[in-house]
Formats: sequence, C-alpha cells, structure tokens
Amino acid sequence: MTTPARTGVTVLGLGAMGSALAAALLDAGHPTTVWNRTPARAAGLVARGATAPSDVAGAVTAHSLVVACLLDHASVHQTLDPVVETMRGSALVNLTTTTPNEARELAEWAARHGVDYLDGAVMATPPMIGTAEASILYSGSAEVFDAARPVLDRWATSTYDGADSGLASLYDLAMLSGMYTMFAGFLHGAAMVGSVGVSATEFAARATPFLSAMTAGFAHDAAVVDGGDYTVAGQQSLDFSDLGHIVRASEEQGVDPAPVAAVQELISRQRAAGHGAEGFARLYESLRAGRAEVVR
Repeated sequence: MTTPARTGVTVLGLGAMGSALAAALLDAGHPTTVWNRTPARAAGLVARGATAPSDVAGAVTAHSLVVACLLDHASVHQTLDPVVETMRGSALVNLTTTTPNEARELAEWAARHGVDYLDGAVMATPPMIGTAEASILYSGSAEVFDAARPVLDRWATSTYDGADSGLASLYDLAMLSGMYTMFAGFLHGAAMVGSVGVSATEFAARATPFLSAMTAGFAHDAAVVDGGDYTVAGQQSLDFSDLGHIVRASEEQGVDPAPVAAVQELISRQRAAGHGAEGFARLYESLRAGRAEVVR
C-alpha cells in the first residue's frame, strides 16, 4: 500500500507558536523546513527531522507553501522583502499577529510579487496546537485555504472568513478585546477583596462560575444591538446600571477603579444624552464605528 505524499511546508519564525506549528507538521509526516533569525532555535526541530537552511532564501524556495509566524507586521517585511521575488507562484500563510489594515497591506504586497496570500489568526496557545480545542481563523485567498486545508487542519479547527484579508485579524483582535477587558475586571475585583486579605486564588474560585454564567447574556445583548431597539423588555436599564457605587467602594479600599470607571464613563455618556431608561446594550452606540454622537 502506497502512503499518500504529505505537503511540504516552510515555517518562518520559531518562537513558541512557530515551533509548535512546525512540530505538529513533523508529527504528521509533512516534510518541514524551518528558519529563524536565531538559528539555534531550530536545533530541536532538526533533531526531529526538520531541515534548516542557512538563510531565509533557502527556506522560502524549499516548498511552495510558506508559513510566517513572526514578531509583527514589520518583521514580515524585514524577513521577506529581500527574497520575495524568489517566491513567485508560492503561497504565503501569514500567522503573524497584525492589525486588519496591516494584513490587507501584506496581501496587496504579496499580489504585486505574484504570491498568493492567506492571513491567519491563531486562537490558541502553543500547547493547544494539534488539539480539538485549538482554532485558527483565516481570510484572504480561498484558493490557498482550500489547497492548504490538509496542512491547516493539522494545527486546529480551520475557519475561513472570506476574501477580505483583514477579517481574520479583525475577529481575533475583537475577541481579544473582550478577553483582556474581562481579565482586567477580574484583577480589579481581586485587588478590591485583596485589600482586606482575601487571596486572589479564593476570589478566582468564586468569580469563575459567576463570570462564566454571565457570558450567556452575550446572545441577548447581541440580538438587542442587531435589532437596534434598546427599549425592548428584558433589559437592565442604564439608570439601574450606574456603577458609581463600585467606583466609590474601590476608592474606599485604596484600589484604582480604572477598569470599572471606563465602563461608568460609557454609561454616563448615554445617560447624559437622555438614554438612562434604555438597556445596558446601548453602550454599543458609544463604541460603534461611524458614530457621530451618542444619539442615533
């Protein structure tokens, strides 16, 4: 019985995530070429069967599928600008974290040099790569996504979000915004109870089930936002949602109220515009793109 050939892949960037991506490819039997600005980082992968050329030119010409997992947008150009002409006809899957417009710029740059471009946003930590819990979002070239799918699915659940190369990044950063805001709120709460000697570990044990249950409200708020009517029944009003007491309690305990004060500012803005009786989801109107004022 003949074993099907595995697609060869070049991985540029061997930080924690790039190394995890390359290791998953090796585990699945894909011929894998790796490159890193600091060559010593390739040693462990080479011991497992990867090839490590002495320069980036040798890496990008080894296979027609090139994956970049570098530091930032500028590092993609720094790494590939000198060798991009040798990549004509290749496919570039960029898993470097960028802004949406930076991803779009890279797509245009790649197209000028005859390189098919697919942008990706990794919604996972390095240990999650290759597991069912990992997710990677993609946008850009549908042709690259379809052709590379056997490789992409080695890493995570692969989701294609459309031809706009910036969309995967936009989804990624939007979800991270929610995550980091939640983490900051948790740390603020831990600091509040910590002021009287409660450990952060004890607070986490109490806060985790509560916060997890509260995420069930996302769907309701989303339906309100999409419907555009912040007066529908079943909402907590902005007047009732005033967070001044949390700000004061924080200050009384000697804790900086910055995370909750930012939310209170959004509430105050809508109440000052006469929307206090409307639902909490109306904060969206202070945040949405293209807003002219708080009154729609």
